[in-house]
Amino acid sequence: MKNQKIYILAIESSCDDTSAAVMCNNKKLSNVVATQKIHEEYGGVVPELASRAHQQNIVPVVHQALAKANIDKKLVSAIAFTRGPGLLGSLLVGTSFAKSLSLGLNIPLIEVNHMQAHILAHFIEDQESKIPEFPFLACTISGGHTQIVLVKDYFEMEILGETLDDAIGEAFDKSAKLLGLPYPGGPLIDKHAKNGQPDKFPFPIPNVAGLNFSFSGLKTSIKYFIEKETADNPKFIEENLEDICASIQSTIVKILMRKIKKAVKQTGVRRIAIGGGVSANSGIREALQSAETKEGWTTYIPKFEYCTDNAAMIGIVGYLKFLKGNFAASDTTAKARYVIA
Repeated sequence: MKNQKIYILAIESSCDDTSAAVMCNNKKLSNVVATQKIHEEYGGVVPELASRAHQQNIVPVVHQALAKANIDKKLVSAIAFTRGPGLLGSLLVGTSFAKSLSLGLNIPLIEVNHMQAHILAHFIEDQESKIPEFPFLACTISGGHTQIVLVKDYFEMEILGETLDDAIGEAFDKSAKLLGLPYPGGPLIDKHAKNGQPDKFPFPIPNVAGLNFSFSGLKTSIKYFIEKETADNPKFIEENLEDICASIQSTIVKILMRKIKKAVKQTGVRRIAIGGGVSANSGIREALQSAETKEGWTTYIPKFEYCTDNAAMIGIVGYLKFLKGNFAASDTTAKARYVIA
């Protein structure tokens, strides 16, 4: 079966990006993403608005993905879709569309775990990227998730640690909001941090047992710090923005790297792969690349295209499941909470 051409049409709608992709085996033919700008004025994703935008975007996005791949929908071997985790209203749009199209074309339906897809995005064939060998440690970092996962095989994964409160992406975005930066603030902190001094303003690193994370305390300490300094100097943020951003980013990177080092020591696995929207952060990428020399790790960093929510990562999981004949029932439903098994 590996020698034949298997075309997977993949759909991703877990949050506020509507995406469709076409894969030919493990190669991406197209990967179209429609980003919803409406949430910027609210300072965060509004679930009801997100699901309505998915309904508007999904047909043109799928049409464009097929057109860019230059294949007819009759050639599609199976439909892969994000079942969860994510916003239920958003997931329902993608799930319903995928089920209907699968039924209309009389082809198999494949359900995909969104977080598993972030990990397996590393297996999309791309000449610019290294493909991890098993076992490896995956660090999935996004607006909604922070996890360290031991990956023994494509579908044998064990969560070693995860956040107890805020995800790492929330820590960035909420810190940015305290600084008066617009949503999404994480990329803006990264941008300003590049010209700042990372040790100018020290913030506490939480002491959390095992391989779990906590970012709520850091957010609170940043809040009190900003309130104190702006009370003394109303222009404090404006005058020190780059140094504040660099200090916040440096602290978050330290928290992440300490846990990864602990996971390496605990498991003996020295292959590290990151995934999720926050894996686009330059500070995290630089720290991991530096660890290749300092720690003797082999690190796997995805292309920016595969960091944020996208359907190509859903498609690669769909292809791997297709090879196993692992298909979903026609009555499958979306799951807002969907743990990696």
